[in-house]
Amino acid sequence: MKAIRITHPGDSSVLQLQELPTPQPTSGQVLIRVRAAGINRSDIHQRQGGYGTDPTNQIPGLEVAGIIDACGPNVSRWHVGDAVCALLSEGGYAEYAIVDERHCLPVPANLTFVEAASLPETILTVWSTVFQWAHLTKGENLLIHGGSSGIGITAIQLATAFGATTYSTAGSDEKCAACEQLGAIKCVNYKKEDFEKVFGDVKINVVLDMVGGEYTPKNLRLMATDGRLMFINSMQGADSQIHIPTLMQKRITISGSMLKPRDSDFKAILTADVEQHVWPLLTDGRLKPIVYKTFLLAEAAQAQDLMTSSEHIGKIVLEIS
Repeated sequence: MKAIRITHPGDSSVLQLQELPTPQPTSGQVLIRVRAAGINRSDIHQRQGGYGTDPTNQIPGLEVAGIIDACGPNVSRWHVGDAVCALLSEGGYAEYAIVDERHCLPVPANLTFVEAASLPETILTVWSTVFQWAHLTKGENLLIHGGSSGIGITAIQLATAFGATTYSTAGSDEKCAACEQLGAIKCVNYKKEDFEKVFGDVKINVVLDMVGGEYTPKNLRLMATDGRLMFINSMQGADSQIHIPTLMQKRITISGSMLKPRDSDFKAILTADVEQHVWPLLTDGRLKPIVYKTFLLAEAAQAQDLMTSSEHIGKIVLEIS
């Protein structure tokens, strides 16, 4: 099979298309003939060696969609020929990928493989962080930083569908308009305005933050009593100032999550919960995939460069013929 391998830690030029043996599924696994694979910032972090391990010879890619080509022993749900999308720990930038059968979801009949490949990582991250861990409920206010990212567009739509009021930030007027079209009450262009001043009269119950840095004290000042500040990245810097009396006065909870290293059982339970509660929103149109641009498998470096530029609105996907 053809696959993109990381030849050594570095910039996107270290991604090379190579011919590799097709993997074979073992007990409880399925082999997917990949038709599309989503691009995520985690892939870039992996390529750079950001997870503390040498990524040499690893195949990036956390989410795919395609057709099941083979089933290993003890696979109970899926059959050869089923159309699925799936969450992987790695290995998605390839013509074939192995995955735990419990981490697969059926491709909704109204979606393409490209659209389906854009879903697993973002939906599972948002569901686990915003709904399971932060317990966002109907009537609460959610602030999403990076509202036009894959995570952001998913969080806006899901929160709106479940009755929360959403606010967001993004880096251009075009991105802000896209966030508002998806359901955000107001999106602030952080290059033009201070989101703390704009949202000063809004009591924010939950913040989904992928920025960190100087955003943290502003988030804390905006938060309502019993607010929850949830980190999924720290693009502006890992260190933040925290005013402890503010935490005490408002009883704020600060937490964070990273889906990639969670164990297989956690991901299986999460996938089942998403299928029950979120998948119906895809079939009735309340949740829509937003794909910004597609690239061929051999163009994985260009796809990651586009993600690094932050010019996109929504997801970037590799198409695999």
